[in-house]
Amino acid sequence: MRAWQVDRLGEPADVMQLREVPDPVPAAGELLVRVRASAANFPDVLMCRGQYQVRPDLPFTPGVELCGEVVALGDGVTGHAVGDRVVGRPRLPHGGFAELAVLPQSAAFPAPEALDDAEAASLHIGYQTGWFGLHRRAHLQPGETLLVHAAAGGVGSAAIQLGKAAGARVIGVVGGTAKAEVARSLGADVVVDRRTDDFVAVVREETQGRGADVVYDPVGGDTYARSTKCIAFEGRIVVVGFASGDIPSAALNHALVKNYSILGLHWGLYDQRDPASVRACHDELVRLADAGAVRPLVSERLALADVADGVQRLGDGTTVGRVAHVAT
Repeated sequence: MRAWQVDRLGEPADVMQLREVPDPVPAAGELLVRVRASAANFPDVLMCRGQYQVRPDLPFTPGVELCGEVVALGDGVTGHAVGDRVVGRPRLPHGGFAELAVLPQSAAFPAPEALDDAEAASLHIGYQTGWFGLHRRAHLQPGETLLVHAAAGGVGSAAIQLGKAAGARVIGVVGGTAKAEVARSLGADVVVDRRTDDFVAVVREETQGRGADVVYDPVGGDTYARSTKCIAFEGRIVVVGFASGDIPSAALNHALVKNYSILGLHWGLYDQRDPASVRACHDELVRLADAGAVRPLVSERLALADVADGVQRLGDGTTVGRVAHVAT
């Protein structure tokens, strides 16, 4: 099969190589799938750079989520059959940027019928992260104000839709007019272009000085620091990631005197410690997709040969929504 492989660390465009490699063979408890679509995620960028908390042995094929068709079952697999359309997280080193991939049975879920392959491939990680962040960690309530950073990106766009589905008022922060239009199209009630406007001032004005009840922050750095200046009494800041490359130091005295909470979110731990909650979340996301409340924004559908360029542009911060490889 053809697969993108990384055998040294660096920028995706430099280290990803499209090669002919042996077909993977599913072990006990695994599914072999023909990849129908695979979505690029920021962890793919970080793994290429050697900066992610999971560091697969070299060489490996990146691509941490996909939509595929089951073509073979390992020993002991139940609940799946050849021909099933599934979504999930492939088991590295056989990631989704390939013609075939391997999924652990526990990480494979029925693909939503309401979504096409690229949309289904983009649903799992970003929307699971958003759902757990907003509901399990922050307990977002109808009528509350949700501030979403990087609102036109894959993670942020999911948070906008999930926030609206929960009945929140959503303020999205983006960089540039094109991304502002994307955030509006996703349903954000207020959009702030950080290149021209101060999101702290806008949040204060839009909430009559109260501040945002929940902040969803995949950026870190100065974005986190400034978010503490517009967080509401008993507000919750959900720390999702550090796309800025700067991990901030929290001023705990400020959290104390202002009565707000700082909530870390490592979604992968739910898969390890509470897998039933991940499956229940998937069922809820399928329900929301069937109802039309969520639909991943896939801005680019790439041939396999163009994947490395797409992953690089994701790392450079020039993409909107999701970039996905779609098999032809």
